[in-house]
Amino acid sequence: MADDSPFAFAGLWDRWLDQDNKAIETCAILTTKPNSLVADVHDRMPVMLRPEDYDLWLDPGITDSNRVVDCLMPFDPTMMKKYPVSTRVNRPENDDQECAQEVPISGIAQTLF
Repeated sequence: MADDSPFAFAGLWDRWLDQDNKAIETCAILTTKPNSLVADVHDRMPVMLRPEDYDLWLDPGITDSNRVVDCLMPFDPTMMKKYPVSTRVNRPENDDQECAQEVPISGIAQTLF
């Protein structure tokens, strides 16, 4: 976020039973079309929730998807910032704060490992 505040993605979670009656927990992060800040990086982006929509999104009583459709719109790009990060972010085993640190564009290829 532009002000470094925390943010939330819109996700779905479910627990269901497989054919052997074993409980399986699954989740997904929803995506939408990119806003103007993200469009030059990717053709989609995670759905980011506004803090005022958290309770609505998390309400287990919502059964009409039309009530939350406005939450699925691209997030306001003026509330966000972007900066280059190391290509370390492309490797799942690199799960640390360094993946989110800004790097100079000239240093991106040098920080793979």
